[in-house]
Amino acid sequence: MILVTGGAGHLGNVLVRALLEKGEKVRVLVLPGEDVSSLEGLDYETAEGNILDPAALRKAMEGVDLVYHLASLVAITADKNDLVYKVNVEGTQNVIDACRAVGVRRLVYTSSIHSLGRLSGENMIDETVGFDTNNPSGAYDRTKAIASDLVQKAADESLETVIVLPTAVVGPFDFRRSELGEMVLKWMQKTPSLTTDGAYDFVDVRDVAEGHILAAEHGRSGEAYLISGTRATVSEYRGLVQKAAGVKSPEVRISGWFLKLIAPILEWFYKILRRRPRVTKYAIETLQSNSNISCKKAEEELGYKHRRLSDTVRSTVEWWRANQNRAKASLRENAL
Repeated sequence: MILVTGGAGHLGNVLVRALLEKGEKVRVLVLPGEDVSSLEGLDYETAEGNILDPAALRKAMEGVDLVYHLASLVAITADKNDLVYKVNVEGTQNVIDACRAVGVRRLVYTSSIHSLGRLSGENMIDETVGFDTNNPSGAYDRTKAIASDLVQKAADESLETVIVLPTAVVGPFDFRRSELGEMVLKWMQKTPSLTTDGAYDFVDVRDVAEGHILAAEHGRSGEAYLISGTRATVSEYRGLVQKAAGVKSPEVRISGWFLKLIAPILEWFYKILRRRPRVTKYAIETLQSNSNISCKKAEEELGYKHRRLSDTVRSTVEWWRANQNRAKASLRENAL
């Protein structure tokens, strides 16, 4: 039996699908009242609870051999920093403790490229960079780094653990309308749409799910593996979307420095409206950062491969056309 925390999310539901396709028995930890429409029609078990409840975690892990811990919190405003720490750090420690208490054989933890230290210029980013627990970029980055340290230390204390570090996850089955998914939807329209300068590494959600499975099967305990895809500028990404969608609309390009300047105002505005910000200072800084990222370690040790970004975009556009009405936007402030 396999337990997946955060299984109703974008990556989570794709991982559950991949595991079921391989004939695995899967149990998903879900919050009381959580929307699990992303898992509709799938043959999985449900365990109700959250990662802040040690007793519920231990119960969910009964009879479980392998745990994929995906659940985390990405907050949109600084006033959520305490909750981000509680979920991402204390919640992960609870998962580790429950694994030990119940006798789980292996824990695969979903960290993030953002947990690593920043490298300037075009220096290659790989796993040797290390986790930056004092990262000034934001609470999410710091908490994922701290949690990753906890998971690595657990590997030295009788629990097998492997860490997966995805870059910017994109692709189909985006039932909760991620920020990147919303961006694709805008670019699929015939009306003018916005872009900015900058670039990042985008990886297909299906490849990330497969990377998790490979990490569980072949990853060395205590090791971390970057799961990346293709580096592209914002304009290049938009071009791929428009080509796949068969549309051509005006591109309105706004400089990153200007968006970064007005981002705090926009974040305040969207907070008042209880809507997810389309532009944040963090997002702009990410696009302007070094995104020269290597997945060589995962390729050599796990057998990881990623598909072309153009193939990902084509699948994503097709999925949105068929499922746009099924997807619901979420502020993602309750992803325990």
